[in-house]
Amino acid sequence: MLIGLPKEIKDNENRVGMTPGTVKALTQRGHQVVVQQSAGEGSAILDAEYQSAGAQIVTTAEEAWSAQLVIKVKEPVAAEYRYLRPDLLLFTYLHLASNKPLTEALLNTGTSSIAYETVQTEDGKLPLLIPMSEVAGRMATQIGAVYLQKSHGGRGVLMGGVPGVAPANVVVLGGGIVGSNAARVAVGMGAQVTVLDVNHERLKYLDDIYRGQLQTRISNSHAIEESIYQADLVIGAVLIPGGRAPWLITRNMLQYMRRNAVIVDVAVDQGGCVETTRPTTHSQPTYEVDGVVHYCVANMPGAVPRTSTFALNNQTEGYVLRLAEQGLQALDCDTALKRGLNTYRGLLTNAEVAKAFGLQYGPVPSFVK
Repeated sequence: MLIGLPKEIKDNENRVGMTPGTVKALTQRGHQVVVQQSAGEGSAILDAEYQSAGAQIVTTAEEAWSAQLVIKVKEPVAAEYRYLRPDLLLFTYLHLASNKPLTEALLNTGTSSIAYETVQTEDGKLPLLIPMSEVAGRMATQIGAVYLQKSHGGRGVLMGGVPGVAPANVVVLGGGIVGSNAARVAVGMGAQVTVLDVNHERLKYLDDIYRGQLQTRISNSHAIEESIYQADLVIGAVLIPGGRAPWLITRNMLQYMRRNAVIVDVAVDQGGCVETTRPTTHSQPTYEVDGVVHYCVANMPGAVPRTSTFALNNQTEGYVLRLAEQGLQALDCDTALKRGLNTYRGLLTNAEVAKAFGLQYGPVPSFVK
């Protein structure tokens, strides 16, 4: 199979879809890989490393996109829609439930697409989302600490405080992979941390491992209001697999929050869990609404691209190899990949995306001939 690796063009997106190790695994199996020139540069991977792994370096995005299977990190942006076509299989993060134009482009062009974030194993785990959730969770606390500084618009609060002065009050909405990683860093920095989640077992787990170093609360509207009104930093870590995140913080709630408090909404990829969330970029990461600083960068792990690229490839490589060997037939023997299919030749195959936009969807077809 011919596999293409284009350079990411989203604002400050320096990750790359495949490492030289993944490329080598493909070429050793007889597959042809074309890599757009300087695609790995942002992750400190040189073209020469891809060439040593057996790839051919091409100069244009069009050449990389002409492959049968295209591997990316982030969803295609509008400038890349022209590369979509019926005989293309696209494997990348898509987050379609918050992106109707891309959903329509994939359907109108007949492109088959598998979204990293909806590949799901039998036990409910999201193996291709986990590594970036780990990165984003840890980053969320670091970023929150920076924007709490007065010079960045925050309250001027030090995360760990000092003897005689209280530490920052950090509230984490969601105790999953993002939330638990955010809490881990916040506890390590000495902050006062509260984690809210609807899953009692998850809260019990966090309570057991932190042994009183953080507080846990069942998430409901009353508990959320009580918690965020006293918070210096709120981290939104809510996930509905494949679907749009619910609004847990409304515009009206902002007026009761501390002035110059900071919200880091990691759920922005899925529409955000704050009503006032709108996607921002690493170039212009924040904005203020009603005296509350919002950080809503939709590709947070792109700020630490080398770590993120290798962490992602550790999980994606096996799936890439299966798709290269079998094409869409791999979905018939891999239920995790099957759940990842979002569009197929004009058919929407993800129920959550259909629900978000009021569209029709159909079951994933069988590809065994």
